[in-house]
Order: sequence, then C-alpha cells, then structure tokens
Amino acid sequence: MSVEHHPSKTRARSNSGVSGYVKRFTNRVVIWLYRLTGGAIGGRLQNMSVLLLTSTGRKSGKQYTTPVLYRPENDQFLVVASNGGSGKLPNWWLNVRSGTPVHLKIGRTRKLVRARQADAEERQRFWSLLVADYPGYEKYQQRTAYPIPVVILSPTQGAHTEA
Repeated sequence: MSVEHHPSKTRARSNSGVSGYVKRFTNRVVIWLYRLTGGAIGGRLQNMSVLLLTSTGRKSGKQYTTPVLYRPENDQFLVVASNGGSGKLPNWWLNVRSGTPVHLKIGRTRKLVRARQADAEERQRFWSLLVADYPGYEKYQQRTAYPIPVVILSPTQGAHTEA
C-alpha cells in the first residue's frame, strides 16, 4: 500500500505562506527520495537517522507521512514531537497519541508500532541523549512554553515486515 503525503489545503495552519509551502515541498521531496532509495538519500539529517512515520489523520481519516529524526533505544524508537520549536504540537503527534497503530519505514523495513509519551522520569533520561544527538532540540525547548514530548514508538506483535 502506497501512502502519499497530503499537504493541508487550509491557510489557517502555522505552516501557511511561502515558508509553509517550502517546508511541505521539501518534506514531499525527502519522502519521495527516501522511498526511492530505501533511505540512502534522506535517511540521515543533522547527524541523526530519519524514519518515515505514517499516521491516520484524527479528523480526516487520511494517511499522512512525515520524516522524523529518531534514536533507537533497545527494540523501541525515540522521537521528539518538537515541530521545530514552533510552540505547537506537530500534527503527527496529535494523530498518534491516542494509541492508534503507526506505520514506520526505516530504510526498506516497515514496522507497525504504537506511540506513547514518555513519563517524566523517562523524559528526563531520554532528553539528554536526544539533545546530545541533536543539540537543536534544546533551542526548540527554550522557544516552547511546554515540555516538548518525547515519544516512544514500540513495535506491536508481528510488527516486522520487509518492504
């Protein structure tokens, strides 16, 4: 099943205007190249690995794919719901925080996972590791009025499938 990124048609988003268009266009190109090359192009950014996270829109029911930086942690994956420090939660997090299944693509491997927010103790432990991998997260946190969520993606039973 092929899932395509569908940019919003509304102008009310924080990603409206020219900068929003550039961000959406860049994401679409990264997603296309990642899929085409199995992550050889688009699979690393800012010294971190990138996965493609596909979620179901909580309002639209449509499938959306977003490139996200991640850190492997045992059999789980840590991601940061920073939205670039914009002060707004990213749509992918709003879509998956209810526990609905999430599809990941890492290289050519697909995984089915569930997302949950790290509790306070986990966040404290993982935050320093994530900031060490990508110092920009600390700048994002300084610009944001709430603790940026650290999200733990855990494989579900029978979650490993090849491309």
